Amino acid sequence: MQKNKLPLKVKLGYGVCDLGGNLFFTVMAFLLLNYLTDTVGIAAGLAGIVIMIGKIWDAVTDPVVGYVSDRTNSKWGRRRPYIFFGSFPLFITMIIMFTNPNLSSQSQLFLWGVVAFCLLNTAYTLVNIPYNSLTPELTQDFHERTSLNGYRFVFAGIGTLLGAGAALPLISAFPNKNIGFTVMGTLFGFIMMITALATFYTVKEPDTVRESLDTEFFKTYLKVFKNKPYVLILLTYALHITALTVVSSIAIYYFKYIHNNEPMTTRAMLILLVTAIVFIPISVAVSKKIGKKLAYGVGMFVFSLAIMVLFFFGHTHDVNFSLALMFFAGTGMGFTYALPYAMVPDAIEYDYLLNGQRTEGSFYGIWTFGLKIGQAVALGITGAVLSIVDYVPEVAQSAKAMFGIRLLLGPIPALIFILSLVMLYFYPINEQRYNEILDDIKKMEAKKA
Repeated sequence: MQKNKLPLKVKLGYGVCDLGGNLFFTVMAFLLLNYLTDTVGIAAGLAGIVIMIGKIWDAVTDPVVGYVSDRTNSKWGRRRPYIFFGSFPLFITMIIMFTNPNLSSQSQLFLWGVVAFCLLNTAYTLVNIPYNSLTPELTQDFHERTSLNGYRFVFAGIGTLLGAGAALPLISAFPNKNIGFTVMGTLFGFIMMITALATFYTVKEPDTVRESLDTEFFKTYLKVFKNKPYVLILLTYALHITALTVVSSIAIYYFKYIHNNEPMTTRAMLILLVTAIVFIPISVAVSKKIGKKLAYGVGMFVFSLAIMVLFFFGHTHDVNFSLALMFFAGTGMGFTYALPYAMVPDAIEYDYLLNGQRTEGSFYGIWTFGLKIGQAVALGITGAVLSIVDYVPEVAQSAKAMFGIRLLLGPIPALIFILSLVMLYFYPINEQRYNEILDDIKKMEAKKA
């Protein structure tokens, strides 16, 4: 394992895979439900169940793939075989998912949707979990991990922008939506495959001797939750993602009903994301001065402040005021992209000191599981609040509903961010403590030698 600075080629090669990863998440979040109902013709209720089953399957397979990759031995390493062999079915299943099967029976369409979405999620998991697990294996350096994830999340932001900005224009470029979706699925699937292969060919796993690992699945994952620093950063990030997802899901309602300007949603999201991408490298530089933990906390605080200003004043000003606050929120969001992913490897290193075994895949399996739980909780909160305030789609909203939309864009996610900051406050690993952990690891390994 390297401790010194990583070559630029490795940082770029590692980061590029997340361009395809975030392209995947963006397309699934913005287009999948609409595609299933309006193009494929699945009834809305059944389409929702299709996505729910796929999400449950996805959550189950994450820890399994992490567990298996930890125990893989090959000439390519533990992670890279999955990235390589997973990239091809990812390409193929994207085409299958976005090619209308033209079936007439709802039961047949439902079955097709479940199978296609589960296969697609499985292919993505085969690439994504081993990819995440590479981070702590590439470098032990406290600041290099931040830099490595800074490169990664610049690419992630580009993938998000590509999915949000190019999908609908690409589909609309064809006279038939069926053809448009197939072309989109093929092109985006190809990008996902190529970016994964780029990481496979440019990033080599360190040649280290691995201890034999416990073979019991549940014992392995119970051990994960005994690592206090990891649990704290996991809870911090899960709450952070919950708050961010609430804001993302309600933004279109805010611009549509508060400002009566739905098209401005796209502009607002682009301002938010582009600003965040610009501030990712700034966050990396700042974290070297004040530490990852404080820099991450500052990012969440700035984002929370922006949405609270929106809550109190956004509805009393024109849409340009809200767009300006999207820029302000984006500066904070840029600080929350890479830093949590740079902190997780430090907590995993602490686990190696405690247990003498490297099981990075297990930790990242639980990490993505927590992320998806946070997203699901956020959507549940959003739906529940809209129901309580008597939201009715496609009509002028009551004062009660308008207030509920504002609550979802401001105080509710801000409160969740505060809970996240509380968890972050107790996270114990700073640079000094991390260097102590590395010194103790060297002593432990010297005794084994």
